[in-house]
Amino acid sequence: MSKPIKRISILILLYILLCAGNFITGYAFIAAQENDFSDNDAGDSVIEEETETAAVVSDIKKRGIEFSASYLFKGVVNPGWEVHPWKLKGGEEFSWAFGTEMNASMDIAAQISENFRVKSVISYGIPDFILTIGDFYFDYNLFNKVFLRTGKYEHSWGVSPNFSFTNLLSRIAIQKNTLDPQAPHYDKDAPSTDGTSYMIKFDIPIGITNIQLLALTRVNLATGDVPTNDYIGYGGKLNLSYNWADFNIGIFYQSYMATRSFFSVKTNLFNTDIYSEWLIGVNNHTDNSVKFAANLGFSKNFFNDKLQINAEYFYNGEESTGYFSPESELRKEETLPFIEGHNAALNIQYKFDGKINPRIFTDILYGDESFKLLFGARINLFPNIEIYLAVPMALGGGYYYKNLTNYISENRPFSVLLYINFNGSVRASYYY
Repeated sequence: MSKPIKRISILILLYILLCAGNFITGYAFIAAQENDFSDNDAGDSVIEEETETAAVVSDIKKRGIEFSASYLFKGVVNPGWEVHPWKLKGGEEFSWAFGTEMNASMDIAAQISENFRVKSVISYGIPDFILTIGDFYFDYNLFNKVFLRTGKYEHSWGVSPNFSFTNLLSRIAIQKNTLDPQAPHYDKDAPSTDGTSYMIKFDIPIGITNIQLLALTRVNLATGDVPTNDYIGYGGKLNLSYNWADFNIGIFYQSYMATRSFFSVKTNLFNTDIYSEWLIGVNNHTDNSVKFAANLGFSKNFFNDKLQINAEYFYNGEESTGYFSPESELRKEETLPFIEGHNAALNIQYKFDGKINPRIFTDILYGDESFKLLFGARINLFPNIEIYLAVPMALGGGYYYKNLTNYISENRPFSVLLYINFNGSVRASYYY
């Protein structure tokens, strides 16, 4: 299939999806409200649907500049064993890791005019002493009809806090010469990528509808590499937001990757958030095979929001697919796989009363006849000091047992994690 025909086919598919979205929203759901289960102390990346259009509108008001600086000092101790404690017989391998890190970040947001806003984030840290450019983008308001954002930043699609399979923007290969595992394609001259997302995005709000169109590349522009068309992805998403339900339909295309489209719905029934996502992937660069994935989950709070529970079932019909997970408090950025077949997740958190803000949490993932478990607690012993104590482990003989990474560098089925975090920030602004 020639490239022009492929692109025409993709445009037709996007049009069909947009029309389907308007048709589907004719059916009523029980009254819904936004209440994502997103406070995940395990450090997992929680995917939240951004409402950037509203944020841009509220920010673009007057000229001026805002400066903020944040600081983070952390220490980690992580001992562990090659077997679980109940299997210790003497002589098993014991290892431990110790790490410290200091980071500072400076954030500057300048309102150039009523229509033009620029933001940049610069950070540096120890032990690497590497100056890093974080978010660096600008917003432009075109007649209060179209909102443009372009630059270096991350953007998310999808609803699930556990399996970000509909976050199509995170499913782009990030390592040099590494493309979608479904595509047996290797390019020795491929430009280098480092996980950084460079994007141009248009948001077009029309009543309760928001149309989003974007182009994205992870080629490392900071090193002077220029992406070819093969390394630029194109996508679009339609959001329909009612007070009783929220709908999203999206599609994303890039050469050497399966073309994927998704549909998601989120509503509220009996004070319980319920969500479901559906994905179809067409391997149009090889055999045109069609794959399917879907999930169903809920989130609910009890006892005045002290107890939070999220549970989800996810079926992955795609093979050998993965996604890019950004850095979190407890782990570095990495590429993780979506396990084929049946998957499940359970997250439980309880917040106690008290000045030290104590909370306990449990996160469980199931896939490939194995479990990944994390039991832990967090307290704010003093102002600006957080202390985590967690026990990550794996059970079963499948993927999680064989490949569990315990947030530092060791692959072990059982370990203990002590994490101390000193953090704080200051902010100053001037507008005229």
